[in-house]
Amino acid sequence: MEEDQKRFIERGSHKGKGLAVFTSGGDSQGMNAAVRAVVRMAIYLGCKVFFIKEGYQGMVDGGDNIEEANWSSVSSIIHKGGTVIGSARCMDFKERAGRLKAACNLVKRGITNLVVIGGDGSLTGANLFRQEWSSLLDELLQTSQINKTEREKYKQLNIVGMVGSIDNDFCGTDMTIGTDSALHRIMDAIDAIVSTAYSHQRTFIMEVMGRHCGYLALVTALTSEADYVFIPEMPPPRDWPTKLCNKLEQERTAGQRLNIIIVSEGAIDRDGKPITAEMVKQVVVDNLKQDTRITVLGHVQRGGAPSAFDRVLGCRMGAEAVMALMEATPETEACVVSLDGNQAVRLPLMECVEKTKAVAKAMADKEWELAVQLRGR
Repeated sequence: MEEDQKRFIERGSHKGKGLAVFTSGGDSQGMNAAVRAVVRMAIYLGCKVFFIKEGYQGMVDGGDNIEEANWSSVSSIIHKGGTVIGSARCMDFKERAGRLKAACNLVKRGITNLVVIGGDGSLTGANLFRQEWSSLLDELLQTSQINKTEREKYKQLNIVGMVGSIDNDFCGTDMTIGTDSALHRIMDAIDAIVSTAYSHQRTFIMEVMGRHCGYLALVTALTSEADYVFIPEMPPPRDWPTKLCNKLEQERTAGQRLNIIIVSEGAIDRDGKPITAEMVKQVVVDNLKQDTRITVLGHVQRGGAPSAFDRVLGCRMGAEAVMALMEATPETEACVVSLDGNQAVRLPLMECVEKTKAVAKAMADKEWELAVQLRGR
């Protein structure tokens, strides 16, 4: 606690510094807690704080999408799911012309500190924006969209990221914002299904989210006593239909009245071809003639109120992100706030992004052991 207090720069010493927070990519529970923490910590330290609504699109469009925030702006949002400031896919920001508009909008508001809450794509975009910042300002000056005073005053852009993703698919953090809440939602659904499956001696196949990451499926399987699980990083053996049916038959012979199979939406076989819930059902019905049903949870997993864990995680990461921005120097590289054990830590942003992308490459190259190793413990 004392060390944290020492790291608090003198309250008010950053008076007038412009800081903005935005959410990008898919929403996740706990994002609002993070936004709230960013706003209140920044105000506490004397900054002028802004919301950028609708993610990168709002930054490009400017106008009412960039709104100054105050203490009460973030009252009564910590318990809400999703993101109250909105998120949108933005093709404009992928082009330099779009980033030029975004830079002009930020300079005109005096914003040179950004907190981005999103996935690896959103963080990569933010890092590129930071790298181009100087040349963007030069171009704005040449076209008289900003003056020399503004060019000099806002010459440095600082970026800090936080990962909001229910899939827990980012290398470098033990848990991403929203994962715990999604697991709660999945477990509630499975607990409800188990009772009806038991009554009718059914086999239920549950499809959960995780296009490139099997974390949700794996933890769900462990905590629901599932009989089989399919995940992207570790495809099943080629004779999985036989092994699956043998397992289910063995369980029924031993007196079990129900079976649960968990399928990640991104599950694949050893040739990289999708394994769908429908395929799994066909195998079970054709071979065992069991009464088999599929439940696809879909966006239910991303909705609803965040768990206590995600609220606290969002708060801690948001506060740490603001402190990282306030302590940044021209030599400081963009960082991402991660969870290591129970501590919020700062890691090099692009190092984590590149490791995350390396997982996808390992999977594409069918190097399954490497993919699992890169995911971490």
